[in-house]
Amino acid sequence: MRDLNNPAERHPEKAHRPDNAQPRKPGWIRVKAPNSPAYRQTRDILRDGRLNTVCEEAGCPNVGECWSQRHATMMIMGEICTRGCTFCNIATGRPDALDPFEPARVADAVAKLGLKHVVITSVDRDDLADGGAEHFAQTIRAIRRKAPDTTIEILTPDFLKCGADALETVVAARPDVFNHNLETVPGLYPSVRPGARYFHSLRLLQRVKEIDASIFTKSGIMVGLGEDRPQVLQVMDDLRAADVDFITIGQYLQPTPKHHAIDRFVTPDEFKAYEKAAYGKGFLMVSATPLTRSSYHAGDDFARLRAARQAALGR
Repeated sequence: MRDLNNPAERHPEKAHRPDNAQPRKPGWIRVKAPNSPAYRQTRDILRDGRLNTVCEEAGCPNVGECWSQRHATMMIMGEICTRGCTFCNIATGRPDALDPFEPARVADAVAKLGLKHVVITSVDRDDLADGGAEHFAQTIRAIRRKAPDTTIEILTPDFLKCGADALETVVAARPDVFNHNLETVPGLYPSVRPGARYFHSLRLLQRVKEIDASIFTKSGIMVGLGEDRPQVLQVMDDLRAADVDFITIGQYLQPTPKHHAIDRFVTPDEFKAYEKAAYGKGFLMVSATPLTRSSYHAGDDFARLRAARQAALGR
């Protein structure tokens, strides 16, 4: 049995890579260690439900703040991913079979936590014919039954090796927000996201709107990987051409020396400039800060996103 606490077993595809130095984080990146009663209660509910979260698996810096506010991002379909992206801390390898009872357990946890808004993400499952699309749909439906007042945001894989019906299956379940992250600029895909295709991911987001224009779409990238400002602005243009409503931009943080090196720490002023540029390009909602992650403050952002659409429609 694999020991996922052992870096060599957690990331066997990275074991041969040379170490990259991990620079000291600037003051604007550092966060306090989690230890509040609400944090522990959230942790216990998730563990009692035998649920994975991207908060823990990806080493999110905001886990203390979010769990203390009883917010968590559920990660379905196991804790082992079939991809080997160089930025990601989720374990890579051959996943276990899907758990047919997982959607119900996720729904139970959402109800126990009293979530107004929940984010559901997953590992990539290239081993499944539909990439896990039906499992996503079952999870959405289970939450609707158990917590009908909770709004649902999904953060999906790219379904690169699936037919068109995979995306249609997920969209038919009618999440409130469909999120799929581009992660970085296209020129860095070979070194950062080698198993993915930039224009396939763009087209996926565009197709969501073509299938159901009422669903909000969202995407995000990391900066500090080696991109420059013109490349980031081009990604913004590409996303707007695909009719994406919401963009998130956050600082890349290197999980281990075997992961992609940090090129630099982008300053808070640069993030503010990206935010201004994104709003200028027509996004309804923008989150651009060093600690921004896809699900960080997702509930509050969804409320503002919905209000922005209503204002844009003149309601």
